[in-house]
Amino acid sequence: MAMAQGISPERRSLDEVHGTVPVPSPRGKQRGWRQFLAFLGPAYLVSVGYMDPGNWATDLEGGARFGYALLWVLLMSNMMAVLLQTLAARLGVVTGHDLAQACRAEYSPRINVILWLLAEVAIAACDLAEILGTIIALKLLFHMPLLWGCVVTAFDTFLLLYLQRWGMRQVEAVILTLVATIGGCFLIQIYLAQPDWGGVATGLVPTMPAGALFVAIGILGATVMPHNLYLHSALVQTRRIGADRRSKKIACRYYLMDSAIALNLAFFVNAAILVVSAAVFHARGIEVASIERAHELLPRFLGGMAPILFGIALLCAGQSSTLTGTLAGQIVMEGYLHLRLAPWLRRLVTRLLALIPAVVVISVAGEESTQGLLVLSQVILSLQLSFAVIPLIHFTSNRRNMGEFATPWWGQILAWTAAAIIVGLNAFLVGNTIRDWIELAAESHRHVGPIPLQWIVGAVLFAVAGGAAALLAFVTVKPLMRRSPQWLPKPSIELDWKQALRPQTLGRIGVALEHDPADAEILNRALGLAMSQSTPSELVLLHVVDTAIARVLGPETADRETGADERYLQGLVDTLVQRGIPARQVLLYGPDPAGELVTYLKRDPVDLLVVGSHGHGLVRDLLLGQTVDRVRHNLDVPMLITRPGRESHLEELESDHTDDGASAGAE
Repeated sequence: MAMAQGISPERRSLDEVHGTVPVPSPRGKQRGWRQFLAFLGPAYLVSVGYMDPGNWATDLEGGARFGYALLWVLLMSNMMAVLLQTLAARLGVVTGHDLAQACRAEYSPRINVILWLLAEVAIAACDLAEILGTIIALKLLFHMPLLWGCVVTAFDTFLLLYLQRWGMRQVEAVILTLVATIGGCFLIQIYLAQPDWGGVATGLVPTMPAGALFVAIGILGATVMPHNLYLHSALVQTRRIGADRRSKKIACRYYLMDSAIALNLAFFVNAAILVVSAAVFHARGIEVASIERAHELLPRFLGGMAPILFGIALLCAGQSSTLTGTLAGQIVMEGYLHLRLAPWLRRLVTRLLALIPAVVVISVAGEESTQGLLVLSQVILSLQLSFAVIPLIHFTSNRRNMGEFATPWWGQILAWTAAAIIVGLNAFLVGNTIRDWIELAAESHRHVGPIPLQWIVGAVLFAVAGGAAALLAFVTVKPLMRRSPQWLPKPSIELDWKQALRPQTLGRIGVALEHDPADAEILNRALGLAMSQSTPSELVLLHVVDTAIARVLGPETADRETGADERYLQGLVDTLVQRGIPARQVLLYGPDPAGELVTYLKRDPVDLLVVGSHGHGLVRDLLLGQTVDRVRHNLDVPMLITRPGRESHLEELESDHTDDGASAGAE
């Protein structure tokens, strides 16, 4: 798997899970089902974005105010989602690029930076909705204050990081379980609500009651999520798909089925929320302005089980959406900027960007402000949506990059129609939001110097909206005015075999030791390399003393542990020299072992560095850091990383060491 689908590792989307899920070869009578089950999964991770807490707010309001009349809006949104997600999947399968990587190849660096910033803002807004959903669910289920809920959601980052370490199939299974739980909860609530099924059927026929347009736009904006397009184009590449035409065709077909099933399940959840709201609240003339109000009223009409099911479903929706938001953030950053951060740092930054406004607004405006924050998050998502949809349609329609898999003319008509509806309705939503904010500023009767506050607010908002419109026009027109470059996946790099097969002499080999039993494996590897030379390489035995005293006194330290380390290294050097292997010891001091190693080896470099690794452990990596990774990223020296646990050939060396009376070796 060094080169999945002929793409060099540094260009692969989600490199740590790229091509890790095997796909059965098309042989035998059961190949269809076996292959389909292997491809099943990415769309379920995507589908959770279509049933996040932001959707709950719009669905509840639509059902309570207009009954079943807006069900057709959900159906239309779902059909758009299936179309766009299918295009995203095809982009990833055929070209090996996710949507962010494709934008990076298509547009200039300046445009890409702006698109990246917009995508990051959208992901933070989506994470804000997920946070609000989780803390509201914790309040509803456990009567936990919202600010305490913010603290809890800050720590679910680490739980989700642990989940990702299981592997992609296991993560998909967990998400599928959460989605099934949400669906099961609402299935029971629909049974309890006893909706008017005739009214449900009538609601699938397009109508627009008076005053419903704004809510309908909100439902559309909350349903079609921009980050899901980036996410889906990368997740499909977790399957080990062949580079030939037939393999790609099979993958595209099964991913279409995967999207249709998963997104129709998301449609069922959204429709269920609206139907329950219509059957319980609209039928009794009750308007519901928030998720908390709906939860409060449910037991009056559906019994004590309904609010518990409602809260459990909301908690599952918030948590499942959180993981997919993390992955989308990683894809966007790596794709647009070719920049990779540690997953925990990426998740923590995204979570803090969403937590800070939530904590500030809840602290200042009170717990009743959560509904307004949810609406704001959906407006931000709506503003960014067009910047993901339009490039996607351009890329998948381009035969230069898609070949025979390019979207046919009838598919392009459907896609551009969906894009026009999305752009038009979201522009209307943003325009109305700007008008409301200006009116709110005017009602405050405040001035900044002699200038009324509403003038300043209006100028800033119109400037931002105008800049966004200009950027959207450029993104739309550029591929039509200038021929797009060909950015099909590059083949694997051709090696210079003459250079690769030329023997290189290792004059000095650095050996980083820890003064523990794992050193046997490290030194054994180094010995094998040193003795393979016609003239044995010199071994430089390195050890960092990081005791509390050593951090202060440095080389002047003379405590017991430092003395033991020094005797340990000296004993090994003596034994190696006696066996004809040049060796010397280097004792370093400081609180940062990785930093000390890097500093020394930059000053006195070696030809190869041999180090040991404990592997990865969540707590160890977070608390103690990853020494090997830090050395590898900061030092331009080839490294051999060993793992403890195998039989070592150092027993003879250690035996000689002990016979020579080197007591430190036994230590």
